[in-house]
Amino acid sequence: MGIYLVSVGAQEWLDGDDEHEAEGGRGALASALNDELRRRGQAPYESVPEAAAFVRGSGLSFEEKLVPAMDGLAALCREHLSPREGELLLGWSVLVPFSLDEEIRLPVESAYTDDTVVAGAPEVLALAQRLAAVIGLPVEAIPEACDNLDLTMWFLEGQAKETAESRPGPWAEDLDTAYYVALYLRAAQHSLRRGCPMTYC
Repeated sequence: MGIYLVSVGAQEWLDGDDEHEAEGGRGALASALNDELRRRGQAPYESVPEAAAFVRGSGLSFEEKLVPAMDGLAALCREHLSPREGELLLGWSVLVPFSLDEEIRLPVESAYTDDTVVAGAPEVLALAQRLAAVIGLPVEAIPEACDNLDLTMWFLEGQAKETAESRPGPWAEDLDTAYYVALYLRAAQHSLRRGCPMTYC
């Protein structure tokens, strides 16, 4: 149980399934997003890759769990981002692998809200990179492939503390906040690298 941030493959995104369709889920979401993109003069988002078979360490899929409290991240955003930037980083329910001038709010239910807020991965990545620089996150030391809770376990099972001993800095003083900065950073990178949407479930 709990909230997960995951990548979405083409079949689930474009076709949906009976359960999601009954809830106005991802097939309906894909259609509503494309309608809005066309209205804005942008090309529809149709080149979604198929979900890859799970291979640990391959970086072809993404699944991480939102375990720690997010209070520290919210405070970090208030201190170093504008209110609009903070809302962009924390307020999306779907991330797409292309730039958006502003978030798109769609009247389609998401997993935890009555509507869906779509943000562009390039914009989210830029904000996450700024926060990573602020806290001195050792980006090269944290897992890059996040196929199956790799990042979650790195922070929860002691590897982050071990790294903090040799790589001290602001990030090591609040590992919960560092986790979420790393999570949004890796999620945006994965979306752009694979060309896939990301969402919560």
